[in-house]
Amino acid sequence: MIRYLSIALLTLALRADTVDFTTFVQSSAIASANGGNTSVIAFNYAGNKFVGSLYPSDPQLYQTNLTGGGVQAFGTPVPGASGEIVLGVSTKSFGTAGDVYAGSESGTQIYHYANSGGSPTLFATLPGGAGDIRQIFFDPGSSFGGNMLVTTSSGQIYQVTSTGSFSLLANIGADTEGMDIAGSAWGPYAGQLLVGSEGTGDLNLISNTGFVTQVGTADEFPGAETVSFVPTTLDSSDPLQGFYVANYAQNIQFAAASNFLSLEGDAVVTDEVGGSTMWDVHYDSGSGNFVKTPFTFTGNSISQFEDGIFVTGQREIVIGGTVPEPSTIILLALVIGAACFLRRRKPVSSQI
Repeated sequence: MIRYLSIALLTLALRADTVDFTTFVQSSAIASANGGNTSVIAFNYAGNKFVGSLYPSDPQLYQTNLTGGGVQAFGTPVPGASGEIVLGVSTKSFGTAGDVYAGSESGTQIYHYANSGGSPTLFATLPGGAGDIRQIFFDPGSSFGGNMLVTTSSGQIYQVTSTGSFSLLANIGADTEGMDIAGSAWGPYAGQLLVGSEGTGDLNLISNTGFVTQVGTADEFPGAETVSFVPTTLDSSDPLQGFYVANYAQNIQFAAASNFLSLEGDAVVTDEVGGSTMWDVHYDSGSGNFVKTPFTFTGNSISQFEDGIFVTGQREIVIGGTVPEPSTIILLALVIGAACFLRRRKPVSSQI
């Protein structure tokens, strides 16, 4: 039986600062690679590339290089997929790092792609009562055995092993989507899974035994979409590190690690319904409360947040195999910096 423990959440304007989004993947490049469609939904880091999905009912994935260029189709279409297609990328502890796993609102099937693309194979099928697949996430450490974690429209959250066997972790009872694992800055909640509910605005922590702690009550996070933790050790000299997000229905946006240096260990939660709303959630060890603070945007505006990921040094190691060498970091920084400069000089046209 799952027990709920509610914790006070305070809304303040103290911690979160400004965040500067720049365009990481242009809408024109996405359209050229996918027959004109720019309705981005999911975007994930796969070690040597990024992989994304489109909406509605577009089963063809796409990929980019690590600087957001070289956009092209990735693999063959996801079988039977429709609605929103979500993507997860496997870590070393799961088997082959950097492989892509896809599921959609059309059902409970999860398909597996090799990192190189090609044709997918059916990896797992969740029970019919689970509802549609809403998010796929891989435990980068050992909190959940390095397993795949899957949220669903019914609120059932599953652990899935590398052999495709699954077990129910918890049932929130409401559509559940974005998730990430809390780090050491969250004290007694370190290692727990933080999940958001688009339908209710709830934010919940889940232990590896299925105990649920309610952090945010209904309507505090309306349309909660992505949940990402800022690492406690953030390297702003690494241009890959930072927050990447699908800006529906236009392009992919990026906020560099330098935007989050004062917020290490905090959670970042975005809002689909409210447009460009994004909160910092900080655990105050002194009071035991959680502090919610909205961000102010100084760069590009966001029309609608969809799925995204915070690329951390840990993820670079467990997915990509290693953090880039200093010379590679410098070269990559120059390429990204030049691209951002050129993009700022030419406004991105709206597709909405």
